[in-house]
Amino acid sequence: MVIWFGRIGDMIMLSALLEILHRRYGRPCRIIAAGSWTAQIYRSHGDVAEVISLGRHTAFFLDREWWRALRTLRVERAAPVYVCEDFPSKLPRILRLLRLSGTPASRCVFMGDALTAAARRGQASEHWVDRLVALGRCTPPALREADFPWPEPPPRCAPRLEIAPEERAQCEAWLAARGWLGRPLVLVQPGNQRTMKGGARPRVSPDDHKAWPLERWAQLLPHVRQRMPQAIIILVGAPQEAAFLEAIRAGTKMPSIDVAVLPLRRLFALCAAAHSMISVDTGPAHAAAAVGLPLVVLFGAYPAAVWQPRSAVGSPVIGVGGPPAASRLDQIAEPTVLQAWCALLAQLDAVPTESRRAGG
Repeated sequence: MVIWFGRIGDMIMLSALLEILHRRYGRPCRIIAAGSWTAQIYRSHGDVAEVISLGRHTAFFLDREWWRALRTLRVERAAPVYVCEDFPSKLPRILRLLRLSGTPASRCVFMGDALTAAARRGQASEHWVDRLVALGRCTPPALREADFPWPEPPPRCAPRLEIAPEERAQCEAWLAARGWLGRPLVLVQPGNQRTMKGGARPRVSPDDHKAWPLERWAQLLPHVRQRMPQAIIILVGAPQEAAFLEAIRAGTKMPSIDVAVLPLRRLFALCAAAHSMISVDTGPAHAAAAVGLPLVVLFGAYPAAVWQPRSAVGSPVIGVGGPPAASRLDQIAEPTVLQAWCALLAQLDAVPTESRRAGG
């Protein structure tokens, strides 16, 4: 059993831990999460047997999934429980669930158990994937570590998403219907959680450190087109971000820039088919890396050393901004992002596509 009430990027990084636990204990994991996206992320994933998605803001006694989680924990009382959550406001809900289900503390491992002494003292910033891997090395006190050794050959220790063959076929048909199949696709992911609430009149909130100004996107994209004229440039986002994406396209004054509003699984399949991505620090950036898509990521207040997307197949990821260079995305100049993407192209030119995507 694995419990984490994270957002999309968190739950994608979680796949690094799920592989470890599946291989150590010989059974795919059951996940207790908060938010419907976790079930979408792990649809048909080999390391996952079941996803139970609690309502993020629903009182527990009114939430059917809460009672389902309670029953599952009681039935699986002998199973080890790995709690990835370390957010103080979310932990009481998890502790209540464990207490009411009768889960013994000796069967549980918490994220705090896996932190290094330096991290506890605030002297080191561990990447979240490294924290998850460290958690996967821990064993609940009730179990003998020797009975559940570290897997051989070693696990990937990096996020990985699985795209089903039918999803790839559906994506190819979708691309073919638009005349994009066989063309290099450059995806641009400009939105974040707040832009999904923008409505019909999009604007960037001045307190949104993850927002890059619309005019800088509009300045960047013509240079991307000039550098790679054969590519299809696609602004991607959730359906709620349609007006936001259209505002950026209008700012470029280039009708050849395309917009695609996509459900999560179609976005994953599109990332698996694309050439590269430019993205803000958000969940889809982690998805892109997890399917092997090379990308540039813009960071604001959160450091790349902790949050930069990682790839299980070693596809390149270049981070731009973040402390100490920047604490907000609007402190990042357009030429800096363009230079990072050109550096990404130089790396890709040196490695054949088949080698980059091997194992994805």
